[in-house]
Amino acid sequence: MSLNTLEMLYAALEDSAYVSKGFLTGSNQAAMMVGKPVRQWRSICKGLILGALLTTCMILLYCLSAPEVQYGLQEVPVPYSCAHRPSASHSSTISNDSHQASGQGICTPKVDIMFMKTHKTASSTFLNILFRFGEKHHLKFAFPNSRNDFFYPSSFHRSQVKDYRPGMCFNIICNHMRFNAAEVAKVLPADTSYITILRDPADLAESSFHYFGRVVPLTWKLSGDDKLREFLTDPKLYYDPEGFNSFYLKNLLFFDFGQDNNLHPDDPKVDEAIRAIAKRFQLVMLVEYFEESLILLKDSLCWDMEDLLFFKLNARKGSTISKLTPELRAKALEWNAIDWKLYQYFNATFWRKVDAYGRERMARDVAELQHRNAEMASICIEGGHAVDAGSIVETSMQPWQPFGEKSIMGYNLKKNVDKAHQKLCRKMLTPELQYLTDMGVNLWITRLWGHIREILHW
Repeated sequence: MSLNTLEMLYAALEDSAYVSKGFLTGSNQAAMMVGKPVRQWRSICKGLILGALLTTCMILLYCLSAPEVQYGLQEVPVPYSCAHRPSASHSSTISNDSHQASGQGICTPKVDIMFMKTHKTASSTFLNILFRFGEKHHLKFAFPNSRNDFFYPSSFHRSQVKDYRPGMCFNIICNHMRFNAAEVAKVLPADTSYITILRDPADLAESSFHYFGRVVPLTWKLSGDDKLREFLTDPKLYYDPEGFNSFYLKNLLFFDFGQDNNLHPDDPKVDEAIRAIAKRFQLVMLVEYFEESLILLKDSLCWDMEDLLFFKLNARKGSTISKLTPELRAKALEWNAIDWKLYQYFNATFWRKVDAYGRERMARDVAELQHRNAEMASICIEGGHAVDAGSIVETSMQPWQPFGEKSIMGYNLKKNVDKAHQKLCRKMLTPELQYLTDMGVNLWITRLWGHIREILHW
């Protein structure tokens, strides 16, 4: 919609309002009865016009800010690692206790990491862990420019990395992207550890539908109170593979990995893609067993227990979560059959890793992690638990919210935290966008869009 078109529409609305006013002057009583609805109608129309204009501007800004894909970039080998390697004397202070317990002796933490950040999978919580680990070891992150993702849903290209030049050395890449293995490999060292996380596809479908539904025009046709049920009852009635943002509604995990989310589940390409993911990623964590996943991560990367401390970030209010009946769960898994296939495959590999680690040993380590997290909660969090967005005192602690509601909870930092824990407490409680800003990432597009949403109460 052009600016001239918007101006003409607005002028027409003004004229019609004036005509209505003139017609009503014959009766003050009628004017009082009808004038208020007219003013409300004008207000709504102005809001719609302004919203359409600003949305058009934002889409244009997003397009203009996207970096030009430089297909002719010189191929320069990435250095083995640009990380500061701890000396032998320092290694003893960061030794991994699980390795010592198993008789493997002292090891050195692995610092070159690719975290494939999938959607609605507790990945923001894990990002906070990665940010703190990176700062602790003075690591170099490959960040996007001007926003908090690598121009998702476009396929990742190394030119999307802020200040990228061929041959540059990065240790960690972890922001949302649509995975492109060949391009990622040109940014990180060859011995990089690839990590990702999955979630039960039925629960993910519910979460994704709630969080992204309003930005998927296909859902606007749903009229009932329970839109998720209406959609899952007959998804083919509403779904269009070519629809704007339609990937949020079907096999989102598979799409995030750079694959075609509209393939038939029995297509040989699906199994081929799953095998490629299994070959590339050393550890695939599971949301449902997040603490067990972190223990496996610690063992695989030779981290310390203190590196794993976390508070659950970006959690939704329980009242906004749709309880899936067995029937709806079955329909969600059928509709997201490829994601279900992916999840089942890596659920099996996950428990094989747990068995290799030792079930009793795993239970002890999980209990220790839970105990340490509980201690940190008592030290850091006012009230000891998450609160609604409206109850968060500091603006810097406000998490990003989905369109149309404030359903994501956050925390208040406890007053008078002792000096030994002040810095760690604040970092553990800081939402993703604010942490990225603190690390020097310019999020001007994301911030501008957030301000516009606040003005329009979106």
